[in-house]
Amino acid sequence: MGLRLYQLDGCPYCEAVADRLDELGVAYETEWVEAMHSERDEVKRVSGQRAVPVLVDDDRGVTMAESERILEYVDRTLA
Repeated sequence: MGLRLYQLDGCPYCEAVADRLDELGVAYETEWVEAMHSERDEVKRVSGQRAVPVLVDDDRGVTMAESERILEYVDRTLA
């Protein structure tokens, strides 16, 4: 299934992750989430919390939140 990035439109942290993936030419699916935290059930299901961004790497069995951690992972693993 590859990579999925859960993000909110206009979220600068989400955009930083998406921009880095795009710069590296890494293919990923975007899962757009609702602005209201209470409506982010899918994010909660996959990551255990409702904040975004969340990156799911099905190929490596990794799910993580927090943009800085995600960027470090992308640079270390996918670059």
